[in-house]
Amino acid sequence: MAEDTTTTTAEAPATNEAAAPATAPKRKKTKRSVPSGQVHILASFNNTIVTFTDPKGGALTASSAGACGFRGSKKGTAYAAQIAAERAGNAAKQQYGFSRAEVFIKGVGLGRDAAVRALAGLDIQVESIQDVTGVPHGGVRPKKARRV
Repeated sequence: MAEDTTTTTAEAPATNEAAAPATAPKRKKTKRSVPSGQVHILASFNNTIVTFTDPKGGALTASSAGACGFRGSKKGTAYAAQIAAERAGNAAKQQYGFSRAEVFIKGVGLGRDAAVRALAGLDIQVESIQDVTGVPHGGVRPKKARRV
């Protein structure tokens, strides 16, 4: 009986080894070069989010005032937006060689102008600036007519 238990324990590792090669080999990540693209800036009263994308809109790098360590009401400041834009811009320049950008700004927060100025400070050529803030049309349903 002792021989039977040794054979079963010897078989168990063999099945584990056979399962290991079944996983696909990992592909080496190629370094991608994106010299020009888009920068999307979402500036709300509470936070500012800066996203660098390729020309089709696929995200490359992103940063926000909250991710840079600002908390509470400080996240909505122009300085926090500047730091967030610098952090995302440096990552985009180093990893992808980002140098030209079309800027899309959404929102009414304090970080709108500061984020664009920070891009210019990083030697990223701003080709165009568009405001894509949503504008309501039609509005909400009016109040019920008053009957006297």
